[in-house]
Amino acid sequence: MPAEFIARTFENSDYRSPSRFIWSHVRRHRLMGLLMILGAFSNAALAAILPVFAGIAVDVVIEDRPMSVIVWIVVAIVVSQLVRSGLQFARNFASEVFAQRIERDVRDELYVSLLGKSMTFHDFQPVGEIMARVTNDVREMNFMMNPGFNLIIGSTMFILMPLVVVPSIHPALLLSYLGFMASYIVVQYFYIQSLHGVAQQVRGSFGKMNAQLAEILDGIEVVKGTAQEPRETIRLNAAIDAVRDWFVKRGDIEARYLAVLLLGLVNVTGFLHAAYLYEQGAIRAGDIVSYMGQLALLGFPVFTSIFTFSQVASGYAGAERILNIINARTDLDQNEAGHHAPMQGSISFEEVNFGYLLDKEVLHQVSMTIQPGQTVAIVGQTGSGKSTLAKLTNRTYDINAGRVLVDGVNVRDWNLAALRSQISIIEQEIFLFSRTVADNIRFGRPDATQAEIEEAAQKAQAHEFIMSFPEGYQTVIGQRGVTLSGGQRQRLAIARAFLTDPRILILDDSTSAIDSATEDHIQKAIWAAAKGRTTILITHRLSQIRWADHIIVLRNGRIAAQGSHENLLETSDAYRRIFAHHER
Repeated sequence: MPAEFIARTFENSDYRSPSRFIWSHVRRHRLMGLLMILGAFSNAALAAILPVFAGIAVDVVIEDRPMSVIVWIVVAIVVSQLVRSGLQFARNFASEVFAQRIERDVRDELYVSLLGKSMTFHDFQPVGEIMARVTNDVREMNFMMNPGFNLIIGSTMFILMPLVVVPSIHPALLLSYLGFMASYIVVQYFYIQSLHGVAQQVRGSFGKMNAQLAEILDGIEVVKGTAQEPRETIRLNAAIDAVRDWFVKRGDIEARYLAVLLLGLVNVTGFLHAAYLYEQGAIRAGDIVSYMGQLALLGFPVFTSIFTFSQVASGYAGAERILNIINARTDLDQNEAGHHAPMQGSISFEEVNFGYLLDKEVLHQVSMTIQPGQTVAIVGQTGSGKSTLAKLTNRTYDINAGRVLVDGVNVRDWNLAALRSQISIIEQEIFLFSRTVADNIRFGRPDATQAEIEEAAQKAQAHEFIMSFPEGYQTVIGQRGVTLSGGQRQRLAIARAFLTDPRILILDDSTSAIDSATEDHIQKAIWAAAKGRTTILITHRLSQIRWADHIIVLRNGRIAAQGSHENLLETSDAYRRIFAHHER
């Protein structure tokens, strides 16, 4: 599958179907799976011995045989059940390890897949829905293994034991058992079929609820600022009710589980058949006890399968949802064998068309050239496509038509990591992680020393306010940098860019939240940083526009004019309107 980024490949994973995907993870842990199967078999076999011993004991009492035989039967029962307990512990331990390892592997695989998806993919995926798949759906796969498959394997062993033991009592007694088995298989088939669709709805409704909750929390400031808490509560309650309704629907299917009726019927018919054979002298009283004990073993698979098959259906639906993400094709690839060289910094757009949606383009026939080391200002009204140009330069998005060249090489032919590591974009909306100040600055260069971090912060005019924090560079900032002012967040982002020393620096209205007093200091830092590298300024600040070597005016996704400040004032009405608007 093409992907922007591949941390590592999972060669043994099979993505062709949910069942193949599940099996590919199961077979990685053969030893634990084998221990689980052996534990289940030994548990069923030792459970099947109990009725045999009980039947022998009944015959011993009826026939007035020595009580020492009873003592040995009791010893045999105690020893067998002690062994059974030990093996059962090993089985449960193995099944839990088995399930936890599969959960870990699937979550790891899904996370790596998400990192590799393009921005186009992420733009149309609600964060809450993705989180539901990474957390809850993967967890359902764990439960599918344990207790799901663990109990199903154990139940299968319990079902098979009467097939082995009953013929030794009397072959004719198999009739009731075989009738039960035929009916049980048919009932289970329709039960699983009905559960599958409901399980998909349960998982889907949970994902939608999670997406809505994440959206509300992300926009909590807007909700509170507009006093819409009651309305949003009603909307979320509706999503919660949908989840509840599907769980109730699943419970309704489980409540009409016909295998419980079959269990009652097999016990009645089995007992009557055994009583008839006893009257005919074909079996002894102890054989009836032993036979009914074998039929009692069927109670375990009947009652556990009510929820185990439901759990497996839920895990299978979760695997389907996970595969939908992993198999989603992205429109970009890492191009690991692509062009990889130190950048000089030239940028060319040749007849570029682009739209975030295929039927709605935002750039039309854009052609321009930026020379290495040149400082270019891109200006235009909101929505004219200025920020889009930046995102096409580092191939955050892929163009619909035309070519984007960096150093004369089509960005599609560049190794994606090599391209992006040499281009730094500082956006107006700054994202900071809930980590230390130092970690946020060094994010693009994890190996940076403390001295290099402080030097970058000083260039960005951030060192002074950082040192005012109680723990300085080790201060942990809130998620998205909510504990900082807008100007502080942007200065940290500028420091991050300085530290990576990019060959192409793009500032997307990045000084918009900085006050005039601070702007003068930052402006000097940007001038220093711009020396020797290509700099693109997407800005409305007249001081930055005048400073640029070249100015490009965008209007409705097209280049309306380009040239120097003085030249554009004379020749471009669009530029004069922008200049006059911001001069006011």
